[in-house]
Amino acid sequence: MTKDDVDNTTEDTLDRVLANAEPRIEPRVFGAAQALQDTTTAGHSAADGAQWDLEDRHALRRVVGLSTELEDVTEVEYRQLRLENVVLVGVYPQGAQDDAENSLRELAALAETAGAAVLDGLLQRRPHPDPATYLGRGKAEELRDIVRAVGADTVIADTELASSQRRALEDVVKVKVIDRTTVILDIFSQHAKSREGKAQVELAQLEYLLPRLRGWGESMSRQAGGQVGAGGAGMGSRGPGETKIELDRRRIRTRMAQLRRQIRDFGPARDAKRAERKRNTIPSVAIAGYTNAGKSSLLNALTSAGVLVENALFATLDATVRRAETADGRIYTLTDTVGFVRNLPHQLVEAFRSTLEEVADADVIVHVVDGSHPDPSAQLQTVRDVMGDVGAREIPEIVVFNKADLLDDDERLVLRGLVPGAHFVSSRSGEGIDDLRAAVEGTLPMPAVEVRALVPYDRGDLVSAVHEHGVLLSATHEEAGTALHAHVSERLAAELAPFAVSSR
Repeated sequence: MTKDDVDNTTEDTLDRVLANAEPRIEPRVFGAAQALQDTTTAGHSAADGAQWDLEDRHALRRVVGLSTELEDVTEVEYRQLRLENVVLVGVYPQGAQDDAENSLRELAALAETAGAAVLDGLLQRRPHPDPATYLGRGKAEELRDIVRAVGADTVIADTELASSQRRALEDVVKVKVIDRTTVILDIFSQHAKSREGKAQVELAQLEYLLPRLRGWGESMSRQAGGQVGAGGAGMGSRGPGETKIELDRRRIRTRMAQLRRQIRDFGPARDAKRAERKRNTIPSVAIAGYTNAGKSSLLNALTSAGVLVENALFATLDATVRRAETADGRIYTLTDTVGFVRNLPHQLVEAFRSTLEEVADADVIVHVVDGSHPDPSAQLQTVRDVMGDVGAREIPEIVVFNKADLLDDDERLVLRGLVPGAHFVSSRSGEGIDDLRAAVEGTLPMPAVEVRALVPYDRGDLVSAVHEHGVLLSATHEEAGTALHAHVSERLAAELAPFAVSSR
C-alpha cells in the first residue's frame, strides 16, 4: 500500500467519524421538558441549606455529544463517553392530543432525569395501540428511518409495553426499545439511598422483569445432567428438563421473597416511632404531591430541614420526618413523601406502600401542586387517585400551589377557580409561607379532653407537657400552684386528674 493510499484511508476514516458525530454534537432536543423547571428559575433558596447530598449526586456526570460507536478498529482513539440518545413515541385517540403532548413532554423530563438526551418525539393518532408493534407496521418503519436519521440508539414508548410488542418493535427499528415504566424504575434505582428504599426499588424492578424474561439462543435449551455417555450429556438429560429461563424465574421469585421479608423487617422500627408519636399525641402533617412540585423545597422553607432539592423528577424517595412547632408551642411533625406521576407503575405503588403509610396515617395532608405546570388539574387528580389507593381520602387536605413567583394574575385566577380555598406559596421567594404555616396549625386536630387543673409548682413537668402537647387556653399563677385550662390528650388528662378542679 502506497503512502497516498494510507493517507486516503486515514482521511476516509476521519470523515466517517465526523459524519457520525455531527448529528450528536448539537442534539435537537425535543421541545421543552415541561415537568422540569427552567434553569434560570430553579435556584435554591436560603432555607435549602448547604445541599451536600446534591453535590455528591452531581460529582460524576456524563458528557453530551460524545460517541462510543466504532465502525473500524482505527477509530478507537476517537472513542469518548456520551449520553444515551433517545426518541420518544406515543399513541393517542381522537381528541386527546393536548393530553398526549403533555404526557410526552413529561416522558422527556423522565428521560433527561434518567441520563438521556431526547432527540425527537413522535405521536400517532389511532384508537388503540397496535397489539403487535404498538405503532403499526408502517409507522414502525417510519420510526426506524427517523431513528437512523437522528442517530438515536433507544426508543421509549409512553406507556407500558407488552414483551411481545417490545420485541416486535425492536425487530423493526433495530435499536433498543423500552417503555415508560422502565425509565421510572431506572430513576428510582439511581436515587434510592436508604436500605429500605433500595430494597423497595429492587422488588419493583423484579416484579416488572419477571413476566418479561426472554431467552436467547441456548439459554432456552435443556440443562444437561452430566457430561458422560455417548452424547456427552449423560444421565438426567432425558425428558423436558429445566430451561435456563425457568431457572432465572425461580431465582427471581426467591429474591423477591427475600426482599419482601426484608421490607417487612423494617416495619417494626417505623411502627415503633409512629406509635411513640401517637402515644405522645404528636400530630403529623404529610407533604404529598406530584413529582418536582417542590415538596422538599417547601419542607425546607417550613422547617429549615436542609433536605436534598434538585430540579429533577423523583429527586427524593425516602420519607423525611422533621419536627415543627406551632405559634402556641405545640409540637407536630412534617413528613416529606415520595412524589407521584401519571401512570405510576403499580409495582412501585405496592413496593412503596410502607412509605406511603406516612400519608395514610397523617392528621393533615399538604397537597403540593406545581402552579406553573401546563396541566395542574391532571396533577391534582393523579395525586388524589394514589391517596385514595392508600386509604388517605378522608384526611383533611390543604392544597398548595407552589412556584407562585412564576405565575401572573390571570394564571392565579384560573387556579383559584380550580381549587377555591388553595394557598399560593413560593418556597424560593418565601411568599405565602407564613399563611400556609398558620393554615396547617389551624387544621391540626384539637386534643380530645378539656381539663381544668391546679398543678403544684413542683410538678412543672406537667405544665410543660400541656404547653408542648396540648392547647393551653389560660394559665394563672396562684398560691397553691398553676391554674390551667387546656385541651389535652386522654393520657395527659389522666396524669392531671389528681389536680383537677371544678370550673369557676
